[in-house]
Amino acid sequence: MVPTSARLLRLLALLQARPEWAGHELAARLGVTVRTLRRDMQRLRELDYPVHSTPGVAGGYRLGSGAVLPPLLLDDDEAIAVVLSLRSAAPHTVAGLAEASVRALAKLDQVLPARLRERTSALQHAMVPLASPVPPVDASMLTLIAAACRRYLRLTFDYRDHAGDFSTRTAEPHRLVNTGYRWYLVAFDSGAGDWRTFRVDRISRAEATRGRFAPRDAPDAASFVAAQVSTAPYRYHARVLVRASGSDLTGLVAPTVGVIEDLGTGECVLSTGSDSLDALAFHLTALGVEFQVQEPKALIEHMRFLADRMKRGATGGGASR
Repeated sequence: MVPTSARLLRLLALLQARPEWAGHELAARLGVTVRTLRRDMQRLRELDYPVHSTPGVAGGYRLGSGAVLPPLLLDDDEAIAVVLSLRSAAPHTVAGLAEASVRALAKLDQVLPARLRERTSALQHAMVPLASPVPPVDASMLTLIAAACRRYLRLTFDYRDHAGDFSTRTAEPHRLVNTGYRWYLVAFDSGAGDWRTFRVDRISRAEATRGRFAPRDAPDAASFVAAQVSTAPYRYHARVLVRASGSDLTGLVAPTVGVIEDLGTGECVLSTGSDSLDALAFHLTALGVEFQVQEPKALIEHMRFLADRMKRGATGGGASR
């Protein structure tokens, strides 16, 4: 049997990625001559892979249906990415994922070449992830919701709000959004007549209906959830003009903490929220950049008071509020 080289594995991966390739383009991607490519194609055929070719100057190659592919078609970076993803997922927020991830890693380890097995083993040994601080969601619930999103099926479910009160909702599901620790469903709430976010760990007794709904013009799911979890639930909603570009601020403000609107002028607008004026003032000051609070008025007045108190503390004077 002709040994399958690393280049042949790369060639198979490329053939899977697109229905058809021009010969010269495929050769360029592999960094070989067209003549070498023809030899590699012949080797694949000798390994019983149904590779079809079209002759001529504009000829090309495609992988026929029914190809029995090898158990792993990953290059080094792809294999490392899979291991990192599985290892990171082990303690994550989906019930049963830890065990499934461990089983998948064990299977992956059996088919990796020795040089890669050493690298991935080192990663697994060195990584110590933190456990999730929130209740896990059921994998079957996620798949049910995901299927309803894809097939445009209405969902009926029981929902427990932040106060612990239960209600039955009917909604048109749009997207699932993961913020790291929590899963959110973005859906059009039929009862409210508007778009809403629902924490998946608070959903129970979900059932998809048989009839499909017509898709609506939906908000960007990630931005919608970011706005809902960073601002909407809180007593104080702050809008702040920041003297920094959006890209500069992105590394300082997590999507679950605030929504950033880049103005394209070297400045951006930060929308965030908190139940505490002190917490808002602290986090804005900790950004380390110039800013101007636009709203609310209560935060502006509170920051003036804090500035006066700090000034008195720095000069040795002082009266309390």
